[in-house]
Amino acid sequence: MESPEIRYARSGDVHIAYGVVGDGPIDVVFVSGWVVSNFGVPWEGSAADFYRGVSSFARLILFDKRGIGMSDRTHGIPDLETRMDDIRAVMDAAGSRRAAIMGFPEGGPMSMLFAATYPERTAALVLYSTPVSWLRTDDYPWAPTREEMRAFLGSEEGVRGTDEWCDGRLRRLAPTTAGDPAIRPWWRRWVQSSASPGAIKAMSLMNSEIDVSGTLSSIRVPTLALNRTDDEDVPIDSMRYLTGRVPGARFAELPGADHGWWVDSGQIVAELKPFLLGLWKRGEWDMVETDRVLATVLFTDIANSTAMLAEVGDRKWRGLVEQHHALVRQQLVRYSGREIDTAGDGFFASFDGPARAIRCARAISDGVRELGLHVRAGCTPASAR
Repeated sequence: MESPEIRYARSGDVHIAYGVVGDGPIDVVFVSGWVVSNFGVPWEGSAADFYRGVSSFARLILFDKRGIGMSDRTHGIPDLETRMDDIRAVMDAAGSRRAAIMGFPEGGPMSMLFAATYPERTAALVLYSTPVSWLRTDDYPWAPTREEMRAFLGSEEGVRGTDEWCDGRLRRLAPTTAGDPAIRPWWRRWVQSSASPGAIKAMSLMNSEIDVSGTLSSIRVPTLALNRTDDEDVPIDSMRYLTGRVPGARFAELPGADHGWWVDSGQIVAELKPFLLGLWKRGEWDMVETDRVLATVLFTDIANSTAMLAEVGDRKWRGLVEQHHALVRQQLVRYSGREIDTAGDGFFASFDGPARAIRCARAISDGVRELGLHVRAGCTPASAR
């Protein structure tokens, strides 16, 4: 089996490279981690074993995350909601109405957010060696502190992407293969052809902002979590923490020390196949057990509206309110918000994540200043129907 034909999905103004292999009765979207591409070089080594294993029973949908591999490079640091949208864009382009979403490292939080936000598109969620947060908290002690993260990023300046650096990452991510002279050159070519040093740094900065601890309890799709016993990159206790906070999630502990999914991937496929085909055979693939999805609710209203009405009079006030409403609705469209209700000069709207809601609120606040108005705004996470 060769690397699949590369196609492109449009996600906003970014082209996301994707490909499809296999023709099974179910769809599996693989949301890979770190900085490696799913096309070309990985098919020349052990990563192809994983692709073959999954595509032997499913239609496997692969894509390169924005900024990586064959996908467009981006400016700035896109938030997790924007990156999550790339999954939906790829599914739409591949003609996938509903799929199992499988995430590995930072692909896991993207997958969790997608499953909580779009349960009608998510038949199942599979998480392999996935952190909940990239920074340590009182409840999550398995991640580095912010200071440790900064020191780590600083230590990589000038060496990212070099052969020596790639060898060090291989020792960390796949220690049982690091001494194999046939693996090292393949691994170097895979990493070096997937991302430039700048893209690697940008990905590290993006990941350092991830924390989906508040999303776990909102996931309502069948979930399988996998981790190897002696994985040092994502300790097994952190995956037990995750599993205990996702309702109904099942945890499978795999033997070994390798973090990488491309090593001994038969272990992963052996758990994945019966879990997903079991849902299919029992008729549960298309069951949406809840009509509640994760959302962020935004409320805005015009500050001091009573005093302003008295100052400018009814006629001018009606004109200002109409302009205000037009501006708010324009920003809701821009930031993918959904208008829920309008009362007087107040708006209720929902978003699929807090980042978009906050940016929309800022845009509204900045925009109405030109009208001589000021708004109050508040955001809160909620389950929406």
